[in-house]
Amino acid sequence: MAVESGNYDVQALRRDFPILDQSVHGKPLVYLDNAATTQKPLAVIEAVERYYRQDNANVHRGVHTLSQRATDAHEKARATVQRFLNAKSDKEIVFVRGATEAINLVAQTYGRANLKAGDEVLITAMEHHANIVPWQMLREQLGIVLKVAPMNEAGELLMDEFAALLTPKVKLAALSHMSNALGTVNPVKRMVELAHAQGIPVLLDGAQAVPHAVVDVQELDCDFYVFSGHKLYAPTGIGVLYGKQALLEAMPPYQGGGDMIRRVTFDKTEYAGLPFKFEAGTPHIAGAIGLGAAIDYLEGIGMAAVAAHEHALLAYATEKALEIPGLRLIGTAQDKGGILSFVLERIHPHDIGTILDHCGIACRAGHHCAMPVMDFFRVPATTRASFALYNTFEEVDALMDGIREVIKVFG
Repeated sequence: MAVESGNYDVQALRRDFPILDQSVHGKPLVYLDNAATTQKPLAVIEAVERYYRQDNANVHRGVHTLSQRATDAHEKARATVQRFLNAKSDKEIVFVRGATEAINLVAQTYGRANLKAGDEVLITAMEHHANIVPWQMLREQLGIVLKVAPMNEAGELLMDEFAALLTPKVKLAALSHMSNALGTVNPVKRMVELAHAQGIPVLLDGAQAVPHAVVDVQELDCDFYVFSGHKLYAPTGIGVLYGKQALLEAMPPYQGGGDMIRRVTFDKTEYAGLPFKFEAGTPHIAGAIGLGAAIDYLEGIGMAAVAAHEHALLAYATEKALEIPGLRLIGTAQDKGGILSFVLERIHPHDIGTILDHCGIACRAGHHCAMPVMDFFRVPATTRASFALYNTFEEVDALMDGIREVIKVFG
């Protein structure tokens, strides 16, 4: 068993997550499904509870005290996200339901306004469905062409092929920052530079990356960046679209309704300015407040410390997994985040996941909403252990013991 290093006190951090203090099937819970969603610290739970106990009211439209407090908390959360991403302005931070909605928003607003039949959108072979299907829908609507940059058997993007695909026909590149199925971390800064050299704007899907690394949208110089709050220790149903202000200002609204307007008559509507132009209807106020609390919590620990801990866990888990006969890792890129995806000879991942569950271990088994990735590796599914700031080396040991139990059961 490895030993915690440095000043990172994982046991103290675990006490911030009450859900972890429970048993499943009589065994201590080992939660390793963090790429699907993370558990929530008390700071987030209490922020959401405080809003509903003390400040519950609608935002941007009331003059009474509760509405003012709710509005202040909601907009404070937006400023927190701006600081977290190092965006230039809080006008560049649009609250949405999650990364999926953010990508759909860009496809249906920027895409419809700027693309025409024959134009190309470039993605990569390691995308999850949320960064495939919206572009396929746009293809059906406009007649655009979807191009896919290939990867190798390690799950690494082939950069020469990627660069060669950046032709004048490409009008947008929508790229994964970190693969949810493989853990691969793409060299997105270099990819943005290559795309921009050809005048191509870039959307980065940071749903998996943002909980594990420092993200600076100005340094990356990406045009859009999207992520989901629930993978960042925040509530479900809240996410963020970052966009450069000039691009967002030029884009038409996504949905129509209240809160996104300046003036409405039966003849015409004048839309509100950024970011409200894209936030029709009552927003997920509690979710935004919870997201702000989650970011404050993470920054209190330090993203660099979180990343170092998770990298140590991944290195330890990879070393131990390779000692197990018949285990094949899916995704062996040089630069990986905290995801260990694997298959076992002759044993379906669903059976692996079921037996692990009886050991108290929560892993994901399936195609991870990335069926083209499964097709590339010629597997129907994988078992995926994904690490978070509260996971321990002892939990990695428990996972390995669980895998050996699976092999024993199936003889």
